[in-house]
Amino acid sequence: MKNKRDLGLLTVTHGVNDMYQGAIPALLPFLQAGRGYSYTLITGITLAATGLSSLIQPLVGLLADRRPLSWLIPAGMVTAGVGVGLSGLGDAYVWTWFAVALAGIGLAAYHPAGAMAARTLGGGDARSMSVFAVGGNIGVALAPLYVSVVINGAGVSGTWLLALPAVVMGAVCLVTRRSWRVTTTTHPGTAGVERHAGQAGHSDDWRAFGTLSVISVFWSIPYVVMGSLAALYVISRFGVSAATGSATLTAFTAGGVVGTLAGGWSAERWGRLAALRYGYLVSALAVAGVVLMPEIAGVLVCAFLYGTVLFVPFAAQVTLAQDYLPTRIGTASGLTLGVTLSAGGLLSPLFGMLADAWGVRAVLATLIGILLVPAALAWRLPEPRAAEGQPTGGHSNRPDVMSPQSDQAQESR
Repeated sequence: MKNKRDLGLLTVTHGVNDMYQGAIPALLPFLQAGRGYSYTLITGITLAATGLSSLIQPLVGLLADRRPLSWLIPAGMVTAGVGVGLSGLGDAYVWTWFAVALAGIGLAAYHPAGAMAARTLGGGDARSMSVFAVGGNIGVALAPLYVSVVINGAGVSGTWLLALPAVVMGAVCLVTRRSWRVTTTTHPGTAGVERHAGQAGHSDDWRAFGTLSVISVFWSIPYVVMGSLAALYVISRFGVSAATGSATLTAFTAGGVVGTLAGGWSAERWGRLAALRYGYLVSALAVAGVVLMPEIAGVLVCAFLYGTVLFVPFAAQVTLAQDYLPTRIGTASGLTLGVTLSAGGLLSPLFGMLADAWGVRAVLATLIGILLVPAALAWRLPEPRAAEGQPTGGHSNRPDVMSPQSDQAQESR
């Protein structure tokens, strides 16, 4: 019961944090309309949010395996908010680029610590991870609406208002002195449960983890490309306003909320590997609908369906990665989430150049083929090796080993 409350608060911080992940693509149509940026420059801003984070997030995961870094949960969230808040205060493209890069650093710092905390609070099952993940999806889904209200009311220079939720939530964490004590496999203060897994023969499966990392790359590309170009696609194809175009992004991210919850449920019912295999296949069909539907209403429906089925594999991927590397939970979280959030962003300028050359509709059509790659690779993934006396498939018999502590109590440990 205590853990449910703690997981709930952690999920709220995830929602606030990931709202800034969604705010960056939501800002792009307004930046293009107000400053005349090309698709290449627009996707360069997406690169700013992911370039440094692709390096930082795995390093944070490695460090998290050695010492508790739970303070990064509020610190990363606030940094992400401040970066987005600064993004519109300067007219120069370089200012916006570096401000968004700062936000990306905050997003990268938050996720490994947050995922480890969610795993320990939830006992490692896919449903608990999906609850944590859906908090982020809700934040991403609310971002276009929040950005539209702020920018339509205050202009691009009013982006400082976007930082307020992070500042408020950071103050809540400070006032409540809420800290999540993340157990690790190598830290001296670790409860013996995680360490026991390695001693009982639950070894790391780097080959399966490598295959899953490749799958994560091919999840990231369709996610980031659709997030960066969906609103611009509808604006260019149907001649609607930036605010109306953002409705496509809202439909896509709202579908992610539904898909994350459905993914956790389906992974528990039919297995995590099934969630991956069939989620990617149906995603390819949904993208085809986005590209081929002749009316904007049909595009919105298909964008919602695409977000739903694309996120079905998400929670399963994170818990599978942690189970493939049971002695390196932080590394697994950092690498998987780092790849998931960053790989597509690193390639986004390429897709921006292609959009300038071919048109954004043709670029979105390439996602159909891209999604078939992880669908095929998912059939090569094995079930994680079970430690002696423990089940596979994301369930765990572990006792609760994590609870909120005051900062003073944690330091005394």
